[in-house]
Amino acid sequence: MSQTEILLPKMGESVAEATIIKWLKNEGDRVEADEPIVEIATDKVDSEVPAPEDGILIKQLVGEGDVVQVGQAIAQFGTDGGSDEAPAPAAPAKAPAAKPAAQSPAPATNGHVATAAPVPSGGPVQRTGPSGKFYSPLVRTIAEQEGVSMEELEAITGSGSGGRVTKKDLLDYLPNRGSGTAPTTTKAPVAEQPQPAPSAPAPRTAAPGVKPEQGDEVIEMDRMRRLIADHMVMSKHTSPHVTSFVEADVTNLVLWRDKVKKAFEQREGEKLTFTPLFIQAIVQAIKEMPMVNVQVDGYSIIRKKDINIGMAAALPSGNLIVPVIRRADQLNLVGLARQVNDLAARARAGKLQPDEIQGGTYTVTNVGTFGNVLGTPVINQPQVAIMATGAIRKKPAVIETPQGDVIGVRHMMFLSHSYDHRVVDGALGGSFVRRVADLLEQWPLDAPY
Repeated sequence: MSQTEILLPKMGESVAEATIIKWLKNEGDRVEADEPIVEIATDKVDSEVPAPEDGILIKQLVGEGDVVQVGQAIAQFGTDGGSDEAPAPAAPAKAPAAKPAAQSPAPATNGHVATAAPVPSGGPVQRTGPSGKFYSPLVRTIAEQEGVSMEELEAITGSGSGGRVTKKDLLDYLPNRGSGTAPTTTKAPVAEQPQPAPSAPAPRTAAPGVKPEQGDEVIEMDRMRRLIADHMVMSKHTSPHVTSFVEADVTNLVLWRDKVKKAFEQREGEKLTFTPLFIQAIVQAIKEMPMVNVQVDGYSIIRKKDINIGMAAALPSGNLIVPVIRRADQLNLVGLARQVNDLAARARAGKLQPDEIQGGTYTVTNVGTFGNVLGTPVINQPQVAIMATGAIRKKPAVIETPQGDVIGVRHMMFLSHSYDHRVVDGALGGSFVRRVADLLEQWPLDAPY
């Protein structure tokens, strides 16, 4: 039997590590090619590592809960062929070296931590600090082992998304700890002249404790729900939210879709839902008002070149995930429909890749799916705006005609536009949602598809 190592695969350009959630196969189990052997999780999405070919799982080199770097060996795997002798007892010796993430993150940090003198523990570090910053499992592990307190972590200027402290930020801080030197980041300057940094936010009041009473059921949040909770709190803490509402008469749109959806599915093999129609209108509005398609870095506004539309999708667990349609402005209606259907189906099946749920520049969420007429969506950081589309309902409405006003039954819906008031004022935020409504209302009954 020949013996190989199974390495943690690359899961996206920005994903460098993953947490081992659960081993699906035990040591000694025979597995088939492409059969999942272990569940892993990143900060973005859960996934599985399959067997490379038919064989036997000889040894698990990492344990459940360990944080593993991309490219690191996670298991010894035996395949048929070669010598029939049992594998040499070299694998057990490799196991301790293959578990640096669980025992000490130092080997993956260019020696910064390994040379530091031991520091008494600073106590457990919470997932979310008083300022609303989220700390990843790896950052919390390093902080606890190096005795870095929550107050010190809060003072570190993070280079990650939304000011998040990364592993590199923490490791850069450790050598200067206690010297009075402020931690620095490796961000490239966005302007020739230095710009003032925004003042640090005041610590938030801690949430009141809740004591369950007799008969109450205590349900632990799963990993995804915790990530969503932290992200939503961070977004509210980061951006002053304002929401504008518009009611749109989408009768023409509904009639057009009813007329073409069967022919569209027969020709393209794809169902035509309302979501790609909404996205097409949003993309057109972004082209006309590009300052909605921006991000904020301190006092700098970054106008994004690409229009990448995130679409919130409900999972069977009740959680939400936001896959991204990249360069949506370069897709026609057929392309948008295919992307929407594919991403939604793979989201429900848990088959999304980490890169497919990041990089969005604007998000749309269809609250009408749940029968809601409108909502006040929370901005998906680091974006600055998000639109909620409500349920389409038949309602009596005033119709203006050359002969005078009449009352008729129309298909009506609400659009809700939440935006970051730091950079999107009411004039722009309100005009944007009004423009999207106009595009939907003016949908031609003879539009090509």
